[in-house]
Amino acid sequence: MRLKTFVCAVLLSLSTAAMAHSDRPDHFAGLPANTLTEAVQNFSAYNAKLAALVAQDTLTPHQLHEVHQLTYTLENALEKMRAELAILAEVLEEVHVASEYSDAAKVKARGQVYLNTARQLVP
Repeated sequence: MRLKTFVCAVLLSLSTAAMAHSDRPDHFAGLPANTLTEAVQNFSAYNAKLAALVAQDTLTPHQLHEVHQLTYTLENALEKMRAELAILAEVLEEVHVASEYSDAAKVKARGQVYLNTARQLVP
């Protein structure tokens, strides 16, 4: 009898969890961020949209749905920016090490790569 009660309790908890998950709103893809430039543009534009919405005294269900949708684009942008920043940090480290070894050619070459990417984030 204990085993039967235990199995029923487990099945009930699993079905409750499944229902809770299925009650979540639909998920959206959001705009892609295939390049750093695209990510920064989407990040800027969608932050402005989010700022306008959260500045409201109250949010309607429609506005909450808008927030839900636009966060996907922001997440895509942040993920691309995170990946690009990781690469940027590696390139900067190459510049740093090259400067320690007085490797002017590498400092100039890798420094330019670093700056080209960094300027996409902050001109």
